[in-house]
Amino acid sequence: MELKLLTSLARGQPGVLHYCVRPPSSNQPSPLTTQTETLVAFEYTRSHVPKPHTLVFVGGLGDSLGSVDYLNDVVRALDPSQWSVFSLILSCAGGGWGMGRLGKDIDELSQCVSYIREYKTPQFGAGKVVIMGHSTGSQDVMHYINCPNPRPAHPVFDRNWKPITRVPVDGAIMQAPVSDREGILWVVKCGTARDSPSKMREIYNKAVADARRATYDDHDSVDTVVPLSVTSRIGYPPSAPVSSRRFLSLVSPDSPENPSEDDLFSSDLSDEQFRGTFGMIRARGLLKQKMLVLYSGRDQSVPPWVNKEALLKRWQTAADEGGRQIWDTRSMVIPNASHALSDSDQAEPRRILVRQVTAYLNDIQRG
Repeated sequence: MELKLLTSLARGQPGVLHYCVRPPSSNQPSPLTTQTETLVAFEYTRSHVPKPHTLVFVGGLGDSLGSVDYLNDVVRALDPSQWSVFSLILSCAGGGWGMGRLGKDIDELSQCVSYIREYKTPQFGAGKVVIMGHSTGSQDVMHYINCPNPRPAHPVFDRNWKPITRVPVDGAIMQAPVSDREGILWVVKCGTARDSPSKMREIYNKAVADARRATYDDHDSVDTVVPLSVTSRIGYPPSAPVSSRRFLSLVSPDSPENPSEDDLFSSDLSDEQFRGTFGMIRARGLLKQKMLVLYSGRDQSVPPWVNKEALLKRWQTAADEGGRQIWDTRSMVIPNASHALSDSDQAEPRRILVRQVTAYLNDIQRG
């Protein structure tokens, strides 16, 4: 267990950089320690109020420390409370998202949650831990609480992997849980300033066919990479390599009949498929209390054909079907909110987000 005090890392916010490994004295060495020796989380520490409870934040594709602006608003709002905020820096953060996968993300999230409990319990006793994801971080949150525990092994990358049992969390928040597949299909349908819709469809179809044909190389032991000239025209950053495997998971070409690992939130998935994701949260037993979902009303990555309110209602029905209520009633579509609430006109949406999050955490704290 290592930590370093920092004063100017996350846009001037003071805090502590934690190296999320088990202390040498632990009699339960983590199977992840040798794989993720550089896994770190930044704990915001604006005040000297004792902080027994923890909000763990996970960003989306391309995010890293300090890149999601509204997190500063959340930190300020929680300053007088008993909640500290940990921003987890996944190994696929920044430009590494195209080579990442949800399985490894939740392994690292599990390691961080276990580390926080070991770090805080001797000081404060058993505090609450809530995980919060922005954008694709929402997929990590959902995967954490709804997939088998331990998770299934990946046939290529987990050949020497030791199963990791995830510990339960007290709450879960998903902000901007959007469908990457529907966002990409919207670009293909509309075309771009450079490519017409028919040209975009041609580029997309070829990229999918090539990724299917050669997903792995070197005796199926390493990823192949989709050419940057292709992924950049589809809408990904030209500097971010995307593996064929992750590309197929994000675009999920067999959906809606057979959605990929990353395709959790698409509006054309069936109620039965949502029962297999949202509906499995209760059965897994990894969420002790309720789940808060905050969808952005003016999300730039959501096609205009998606009925956001109706989609949230379907998720709620699947989550709450047949037992204890999972869905928190504060879940909502935030009016006029952009994807990351980062535009110049986002003061009111950010106020609403902070209000919903802090009220939810107060309820979690009361148990």
